[in-house]
Amino acid sequence: MRGRQMRVHVRCGNDIEAKLRKVGLEGDYLAFADPIWLGPGAAFGSWLSGRARLVADRSGLPYDSVRQEMGEAYSRLGRLASRYDHIILWFEHDLYDQACLVRVLASLAARPTLPRVELVCIDRFPGIARFIGLGQLAPEQLAGLWSQRKPVGRRQLALGARALAALRADSPQHIEALLGADLRALPFLGAALRRHLQELPWTTDGLALTERLILVSLLNGPRTPVELFNDTQARDPLPYMGDLFFWSIVRDLLAAPRPPIAVHGSTRRLAWRRRVIRLTPIGKALLDGRRDWQAERPAGRWVGGIPVGAGAPGWRWDPGAGHTTGGH
Repeated sequence: MRGRQMRVHVRCGNDIEAKLRKVGLEGDYLAFADPIWLGPGAAFGSWLSGRARLVADRSGLPYDSVRQEMGEAYSRLGRLASRYDHIILWFEHDLYDQACLVRVLASLAARPTLPRVELVCIDRFPGIARFIGLGQLAPEQLAGLWSQRKPVGRRQLALGARALAALRADSPQHIEALLGADLRALPFLGAALRRHLQELPWTTDGLALTERLILVSLLNGPRTPVELFNDTQARDPLPYMGDLFFWSIVRDLLAAPRPPIAVHGSTRRLAWRRRVIRLTPIGKALLDGRRDWQAERPAGRWVGGIPVGAGAPGWRWDPGAGHTTGGH
């Protein structure tokens, strides 16, 4: 068994691993990329297998590879505090990162003793008009963030554990309560959680924010899945979803009993990226406010631990009030 190591960098992906090495920020690297915002916290009986199955189903990635990578990531996460003297967390402000961050913090919060833990977390960078994530940065720019790392203490750990529990809960009331609390220990968490709740059906049309952005994009004409992803990312006030998870939402819309979008007939046999997607009359009616998407009985889904669809409590996001409503 390996002895205690000096340093580990933790990030929700591999996008900065080589860059850190290039500028001399040595240490082990843990890519912990479980999309905590996706689906219920426990599923299908066996927890880890259930998470892997959910992620594989939604991303289209092979289950066996997802299960192996996820198992290794969780195993290493559980050993961080005992194996390393210095843990550096590299995350940005969006929902994907903030959800992974609170999962890591919750794991560390359960440890009676901890090594030095520090956090690099930003929502902007000089010279970048629209900062999306750390992966945009060159190695030298990442090195410049090293001096901005902040210590992580019990206050951040406790807030992370509470936020994880709220994301896994089957009601948005837990997140709403958290949004009314003092979140200064994790300054980007509040905006990320509000973006999460906006994936509930809206009171205006029954669409989630991502679903509506897809339809709005197609108002300007048919698009390929790649074009649709890029345009929707540009319109999203706080984009967080990679293309594979985004395309699972597009496929759900296509598979609905009365779909708001359709694949152009001449491209149906082409590879996914080459197909052309257009708006249908149902989609136009939804955008005009003449229909409610939930009345069309789309497939059931999850927003964190909150079920959405037929038989679910019926929570919705009220954009005017800025909070959730319903649940009866």
